[in-house]
Amino acid sequence: MTFAKDLFNDQIALITGGGSGIGKQITLHLLKTGATVYIAGRKEDKLQAAVKELSEYGQIHYAVCDIREPDQIQQLADQIRGESGRLDILVNNAGGQFPSLAEDISEKGWNAVINNNLNGTFYMTRAMAKAFFIPQKAGVIINIIVNIYRGFPGMSHTGAARAGVDNLTKTLAVEWSKHNIRVNAVAPGLIQSTGMDNYPPELVKGLADTIPMKRLGTTDEVAYLTLFLASPMAQYITGETVYIDGGQRLYGQQFQL
Repeated sequence: MTFAKDLFNDQIALITGGGSGIGKQITLHLLKTGATVYIAGRKEDKLQAAVKELSEYGQIHYAVCDIREPDQIQQLADQIRGESGRLDILVNNAGGQFPSLAEDISEKGWNAVINNNLNGTFYMTRAMAKAFFIPQKAGVIINIIVNIYRGFPGMSHTGAARAGVDNLTKTLAVEWSKHNIRVNAVAPGLIQSTGMDNYPPELVKGLADTIPMKRLGTTDEVAYLTLFLASPMAQYITGETVYIDGGQRLYGQQFQL
């Protein structure tokens, strides 16, 4: 399955957390369809490895950037402006969390996840909108969140943060529609990616049985949905959160508590 090779010709895209997992796969498919892609993250070695692997597919750049630090985000915006002159697509994919019951989450752990997943997403979105999308009167923002349809038992910190991003998606879609900016979210369920490596084996054992389709999703499938929402084919879609979870949100318990 593939999109037209020229679908994103002359488009400049920024993917946070683009060095691995879902973000890396979104980057791959954007490159294959003609986009110039910037990937950002905190670990330079991971970014360099991704650039080395993906450069054969198109023009790719990287920048070390902590989305929790507005000054670093501004430096990234300046880099993109200096090298490419514009930005057309922002995919807020960076984030992180750890499994824990709510009563066992420390203040430090709670604040770390909220700061990364909610505050960082807002800082990046605001900066790129003010630097590019609002002056251009054009732009697409896609927020990668998680399956929060029935809460997120076992990870209340990220459930709360991602719910904040879900609401931010709706709010900005309305506020920024006058600037011709579309804002949508993608909510993956259980995806077979490097992100699963952070969870103990006993936590993920048997997870496919909790999904009506009886399998985990793939990073390609999340990338396909993201590209569709970023494309002109979705130009009348804004303020939506699209779930890609094999129907799990309607059916089973995600983790054994």
